[in-house]
Amino acid sequence: METLLSFARRSGQPVAVISIIDDDASVRVATHRLVRSLGYTAHTFASADEFLRSSQLNDTSCVIADVQMPGMSGLELHNLLQTQGHRLPIIFITAFPAENVRAQALEAGAACFLSKPFDARTLIKHLDATVKSHSGRSGK
Repeated sequence: METLLSFARRSGQPVAVISIIDDDASVRVATHRLVRSLGYTAHTFASADEFLRSSQLNDTSCVIADVQMPGMSGLELHNLLQTQGHRLPIIFITAFPAENVRAQALEAGAACFLSKPFDARTLIKHLDATVKSHSGRSGK
């Protein structure tokens, strides 16, 4: 079965850019390696502010963001992006899975909400489905 990435490469379409935002360096590195191993382009950021100041915002196809970070939280980032007109799908990850936060994230339009440590296969499944369902759509 042909994957979305192999089809994109074969047809000359750009490969999706995934932005990983987490204040935990070990999570950033591990998630970056996983995302790259799938063939996606991956960029990492230690904070939401760092991501917002980067040149990657308009190139990003999907965001994987920690919920709880110093400064701006993942949910605050999601709300700000939507307010600014960016319709980027976000997969939230968290070490503190509170049901009310999960419900708030999903109600706000999160693509997925995963608890750390998460199973790589679960992230892969949700990432591939999210990128596939948002391919062809503009981030803004």
